[in-house]
Amino acid sequence: MKIRYPKSMMILSLLLILFILLNGMAYLHAFAMLHFVSQEKRTPSIESLSFWQKAEILLTGLNIPKPVNFATPNDIGLSYETHRFKVNSEVELEAWYIPHVQSKGIILMFHGYVAPKSALLHTARIFHDMGYQTFLVDFRGSGGSNQMTTSIGYYEGDDVSKTVEYVQTRLARMPIILYGQSMGSVAILRGIYANATQPDAIIIESVFGNLLETIKNRFNLMGLPAWPAAHILVFWGSVQRGFSGFKHNPIEYAKRVDCPVMMLHGTEDRRATFATAEAIFKNLRGQKRLERFEGLGHEPYLRKHSEQWKRSVSEFLKGLDGQSQ
Repeated sequence: MKIRYPKSMMILSLLLILFILLNGMAYLHAFAMLHFVSQEKRTPSIESLSFWQKAEILLTGLNIPKPVNFATPNDIGLSYETHRFKVNSEVELEAWYIPHVQSKGIILMFHGYVAPKSALLHTARIFHDMGYQTFLVDFRGSGGSNQMTTSIGYYEGDDVSKTVEYVQTRLARMPIILYGQSMGSVAILRGIYANATQPDAIIIESVFGNLLETIKNRFNLMGLPAWPAAHILVFWGSVQRGFSGFKHNPIEYAKRVDCPVMMLHGTEDRRATFATAEAIFKNLRGQKRLERFEGLGHEPYLRKHSEQWKRSVSEFLKGLDGQSQ
C-alpha cells in the first residue's frame, strides 16, 4: 500500500533541507572569509574556471591566500628596521620601523582586510615627508606575522594595543598617533574600547560600522537579498572565531574615544556608508574632524584625491603640534 504524506509535511521537509543547505553554505563561506590559505591554494581567476569549479566556489567560497608583502621601505627610498613582538603566547607580529632624524612623533599604521603592511608604504612616505616616524604593522594572519586567520578587526584590536605598548617601551618617548585603513580603523577603535589604549590622536580612513550591517552591504552590492543569509553568515563566523560578530560594532566603540580624531570617508562608499561614518563621528567624545571625499567609494583616497588628503591630514597634524607646544 502506497503511503501518502501530507502536503504540509512535504513542505516542512523541503524547508528543513533548504535550511540545512543554507547553513552549510554559510559555514563554509564564513570559514573562507576568516581563514587564509597558502599562495599555491589561491583560487584561479573566475574567467579560467569551468562551470563546475564556479559552482564549487558558489557553495564553498573563494580560497583567500594569506596576504604577502610586495615591497619594502627601501623601494620608496627609506631605511627601516624590522621588529617582531608577541601579542600573546600564540600571536607574533612583524612591523617595519621607519625612523626620522627630526621627528615630530610616530605614526603607527594598520592595514585593511586581506592586505599586508606594504600596502601602506605610499602613505608612510607622505607621513615621513611631513616629519613623522612610522611603524607599519602586519596584523595576525597577514604579511610577516604568524597565524592564518582574521577576525575583521575584533582580535586585531589586541594587536593595536600591544603595538602601542611595544612602541612606548622599546622606542623613544614621543607623541603616538594611530592611522588605519578600513579594518585597520576598526581595530584601532576596538583597541581603545576594549583595552583602554590611549594614543595621542588617531586618523581613521574608510571605517566600517557594525559587522552585520557591513555584511548586508556586501550582499546588496552583489544584488542578493541580505536576509537571512547575512545573519547566518555572521552567526557561523562568530562560532568559528569565538566572539559575537553581532556585537562587533565600531559605532559603539567610538563612545570611549576621547583623543583628537581625524576621519576620512568617501561619500559614495557602499561597503561602509557615509551615514555609518557620521554615526561613528557623532559618538566620538573629543576634538574631531570628518573630511568628506566626494564621489569616492571604499578605496585609498590618497590615490585619487591626493591634494585634499595631504592638506586635510597636514592641517590635523599641525593642530596637534600646536597643542603640544
